[in-house]
Amino acid sequence: MPATAFNTGWTCRTPSGPFSAVSGGTDSGIPVHLPHDALRDAERSAQAPGGGATAYHPRGAYSYTKRFVVPSQWRGKVAHLEVEGAFRRAQVFLNDEFAGNHADGYARFFVDLTPYLRYGQDNEVRIEVRSGEDSRWYSGSGLHRPVTLHIEDPVSIVADGVVIETLDLEPDQAVVEVRTTVQNLEVATRTVRVAVEVRDADGASPAATLTPLTLAGGETGTVRQRLYLAAPRPWSVDEPHLYRARVSLDGAESERLVAFGVRTISVDPRKGLRVNGEPVLLRGACVHHDNGPLGAAAPGRAEERRVELLKAAGFNAIRAAHNPLSRAMLDACDRVGMLVMDEAFDMWTRFKTPYDYAAEFPQWWAEDLASMVAKDRNHPSVIMYSIGNEIVEVGTPHGARWARRLADHVRSLDPTRPVTNGVNALLAVIDEVPAITAELGGLNEAMADGNVFAAVSSSATATARIEESSAALDVVGINYGESRYAQDAVDYPDRVIVGSESFPSLIGRLWPMVLDNPNVIGDFTWTGWDYLGEVGIGATAYVSQTDAVASLEREFPYLTAWCGDLDITGFRRPVSYYREIVYGLRLEPYLAVQRPEHTGDKISMQSPWAWSNSVSSWTWSGFEEVDVTVEVYANADTVRLFLDGREMGSAEVGTRRPMLAEVTVPYGPGRLEAVALRRGVVVGRTSLMTAGAARLTAVADRTDLLPDDADLSFVSIELRDESGNLVMNDDREVTVTVAGAGVLAGVCSARPKTIEHFADATWRTFDGRALAVVRPCGIGVLTVQVSSPGEDDVVIELTVG
Repeated sequence: MPATAFNTGWTCRTPSGPFSAVSGGTDSGIPVHLPHDALRDAERSAQAPGGGATAYHPRGAYSYTKRFVVPSQWRGKVAHLEVEGAFRRAQVFLNDEFAGNHADGYARFFVDLTPYLRYGQDNEVRIEVRSGEDSRWYSGSGLHRPVTLHIEDPVSIVADGVVIETLDLEPDQAVVEVRTTVQNLEVATRTVRVAVEVRDADGASPAATLTPLTLAGGETGTVRQRLYLAAPRPWSVDEPHLYRARVSLDGAESERLVAFGVRTISVDPRKGLRVNGEPVLLRGACVHHDNGPLGAAAPGRAEERRVELLKAAGFNAIRAAHNPLSRAMLDACDRVGMLVMDEAFDMWTRFKTPYDYAAEFPQWWAEDLASMVAKDRNHPSVIMYSIGNEIVEVGTPHGARWARRLADHVRSLDPTRPVTNGVNALLAVIDEVPAITAELGGLNEAMADGNVFAAVSSSATATARIEESSAALDVVGINYGESRYAQDAVDYPDRVIVGSESFPSLIGRLWPMVLDNPNVIGDFTWTGWDYLGEVGIGATAYVSQTDAVASLEREFPYLTAWCGDLDITGFRRPVSYYREIVYGLRLEPYLAVQRPEHTGDKISMQSPWAWSNSVSSWTWSGFEEVDVTVEVYANADTVRLFLDGREMGSAEVGTRRPMLAEVTVPYGPGRLEAVALRRGVVVGRTSLMTAGAARLTAVADRTDLLPDDADLSFVSIELRDESGNLVMNDDREVTVTVAGAGVLAGVCSARPKTIEHFADATWRTFDGRALAVVRPCGIGVLTVQVSSPGEDDVVIELTVG
C-alpha cells in the first residue's frame, strides 16, 4: 500500500493541555471529513481581532485526531504522512510523541512516522494547528487540504522522486527525459531496474524503457532515461492532451503514476510568451484559495469547478494569490487547459499582519520553495513561479539580495520555467510617497488618471528603487503599474513584464496596452473569483447608507471582498461579460442595469476594485417610471435602446469606459433591447425581458458521484418564471435537506453582507440565486430536497457509486 487517502475517521476539537484530565477531561471533538476548515463555522463578530481582513472571524486553535491500526506486516517498512495544507503552525504527534512540524499553512510537507509506530495495535495521530492575525484575508484553519499515508519498502522511489521534462518538441517527435530518484535504506547493496512505460489518452504505449540501478546501503541515486514519442500530441490551453508514465522498480515494490504534458515555454521582450512555439497572451485571474461555502477546504471537485467556470468566462490563466495552489487545482488546470502562475509567499522578512509568516520566513523559505516546485514541476499547466507578492523590501538593496537568493534557488530546482515576483512599486517606495507626489505636482496631478499606483510606479524614484530586485527575475510582475509598460520597453529593452495584478474596472484600457506592448505578456485581474475577507473592497457605498463608511474595508457583517468577476457561488457578474467583450471573445453585446433603489443616491466610496452596482435584469417591480441607468457593453461606436420596439434613447460607446455606453431611461416592464452599431451598421443586439411570477428551481451540476474524498455536487438554486427568466428582485428563504448516501457540505448565496452561516440549511437567495454543496459518503442513492414557503419542493436524486 504505497499511498492511501487518509481523510476519513478524524475528529476535530479545541486543543487540551496535559492537565486537562485533572480539570474535568477533554472535549471528545466532532467527526470531520478532510479536507476541512475548522474556522468556517466559528462565530463572526465586529470585535474579531483580524477585523474585516479576515471577514470578522476569530482566532482559531484546533486539534485533529485519527485512530488507525498498524498491522505487524508494516515492520521493516517506512511510513510517511503527507499533509498538503494545514493552517497554520502545524505540529504532528503520533501516539503522543512529537513527529514533525511545519510553519506555513499552504506548503505541502511530509512527516516520518516510522520511529513512533506501535505494530499490531491501534495508533493515534494528532495534528494541532493555530492561526490568528496571520493573514490579510480569510485563511481558514485546520487540515484544509488532503492528507495521505505512504507505506514504502526500504528500497523505493522517494517522495516526489519522478521528474518528467520535455527536452525537445517537433511535429514528428518529442524527446522526454524521466528522472527517477531511488533510495536504499537497507544495509546491504541492492540492484533494481527502473522501468518506465508511457501511455497516451487512448491507452496506447508510445514509449517504454528499463534501466538498472545499483545503490549501496544508505545511498540515494537518480536514473535519467530518455524516451522518444513519435507523432506527439502537445499540451496546450485549447488541447490539453495528457500522457501518463508508470514508473516502477523491478526488484522492489515501488511505483508511481505520473501525468504529464508534452510542451515547451519561452519568454522574451519581442515575441512575448510562447507555448509550443505559439504566442500566447495571458488573460489572467488572480484567485484566493477559499471555496466560498466550504471555507478554506479544498476538495478536488470544488477546485476543478472553479477552473472550469473561470475558463468558460474567458480566462486562460490563473495566478495563485498569494500562496501555492492545491495539487487538486493543478490537476484540474492540466485537464481543463489553464495556465498557472504559482506563487510562494505574501511576505518575506517584513510583517504585514502581527503574527504572519515573516517570523518563520528566514528559517523555512528554502524548504517551502522546494515544496512548491516539487509539487508543480510535472504539471504542464504551470508556466511560471512567483517568489512573492507586494514584498515591501524589494525597494531596498538587501531586499534585492533576498530576491536574487529566492529566484536562484527556484532555478536550481527547476530551470525550465521563468521566475517572477508581483512588484507593487508604490509599496516598495512607500516611505518616499510624499516626496514623489510633490515631484509629480501634488496628489491631484499624480491622480490625474485616477490611479495613483500607476503614477508613483513610473516615477524616477520607483524606477531606481526596484531596479536591482527586478533584475533578478526572468519576468517582472507589475501590480497596478501599467504606466511602466511602454516606459520599460525603452529604459529596459530586455525586460519582460506581466501585469500580475490589476484593477478590474480598468481592463478596457489595460488590455489594449497589453496588445500594443510586445514586452508585456498578459494581465491578471484582482480578482477572477470573489473570496472571503478583505471585505467590501469592491462594494459601492452610498451617502444614504447610514452604516456605510468611506473606507476601503467595510463594516460588519460584510463577508466577501465583492470584487470578483465571478461571485463566491460561481455565477458571473456583469464585469465578467464586459471583460469577455474587451478580450474579443464575445461578439454579442451585454445589458446590465444599475439598481434603481439607488437612483439619485450619491456614492460616498467606490474603489477601483469595484464595478458599478448593476445586474443583468429588467425586472424592477415597484420602480415604474423611476429613471434607471442602463449599461450596454459592446465593441461598437453607438448603441440604441428600445423598449417593446419603441426607441428610448441612444449613446456613444466609450464616453466613460471603452466598449461601454450608458443610457438613462424610465423603467417600465417589457422587452428591453440594445442594438450596437459601428459606423451606422448593426454589429450586434441583445435583450432583457421582464420576468413573471417566480418559481423555485434547482439543478445539480452532476448527478453521478464517486464515493471518494474529492467528489461533490453543486446544486444551483434559482427563482425563475415559467419562461425561464431569472427573477432577481423577489428573494426568498430556501431550505436544503439531504438524505441517503451524502451530507450537506455547505449553503450560501453571493450576498456580500450577511450574518448567515455556511453550515445553515436555510439561506435567503440573493439576486434570485443560492447554492448548495453536497458531499457523498458511502454508496447508494442521495436525495436533495429544496423547499421554500409557498413553493412546491424540488427533489433531485443523485447516485453515488
